[in-house]
Amino acid sequence: MKKLVNVCLLIAMLVGLSATVALATPSTQIWIPSTDIQGFKTLHLGIDNYLRSREDDGGNRPHVYDLGLTTGILPFDKIQAEAGFDLITNGSSADDYPLYFNAKLGTPEGTLFGASPALAVGGFAFGTEKDLTDYNIVYGLVAKTLPIIGRISAGYYVGNEDLLLDANGEKDNDGILLSWDRTLSEISEKLWAAVDYQGGDNSFGALSFGLSYAFAPNVSVILGYDFYNENATAGEDTFTTQLDINF
Repeated sequence: MKKLVNVCLLIAMLVGLSATVALATPSTQIWIPSTDIQGFKTLHLGIDNYLRSREDDGGNRPHVYDLGLTTGILPFDKIQAEAGFDLITNGSSADDYPLYFNAKLGTPEGTLFGASPALAVGGFAFGTEKDLTDYNIVYGLVAKTLPIIGRISAGYYVGNEDLLLDANGEKDNDGILLSWDRTLSEISEKLWAAVDYQGGDNSFGALSFGLSYAFAPNVSVILGYDFYNENATAGEDTFTTQLDINF
């Protein structure tokens, strides 16, 4: 198993770095989940790299690599769902348990009534090792696309209080989720931009932004940057490259 994981992660690094750009976990913006859901029987391959902008105080630079698969599991238009898994390495003892699961259920904009927002509930970072990788983050999101402005999303998350801690070791296991994203059609229909925020001083709290370019209808790449709310818990800020391929 460990040899397979190492091979997969090596492929992820090589593909992500050679493309200079990469995404996994549930369907996301740059960092946080989105209300987007993979279509039924669509298989989504995501390759994410999070490269530290500098070494930490100990002289270390533990980059994070994520290889994930997600697929749509409901054959309906108004109620949709996806589920998937990720193999993640971050240079810590958690690398011995790299498997994480995620799932999401939601409804697109305009399905409940004419101007209804998109709604989604889900969970991610469900690891396999108790008190080490079982962050068990669950969340709810609402999103609405506004003329000219783009799509605005807002929500809230809660996770494992034993793992999501602040720099003082105190419980910090919940927070807001906010994002803006928009296709930059004035420039190209293939160009997309986003800014998102996850609250909290735990290891997941961050402000992120990025640009995506669609090389084909089923292939896109993201280049972005993550400012972590608390470097003492999340590590140094990262450049992120994300490659998304739908089959």
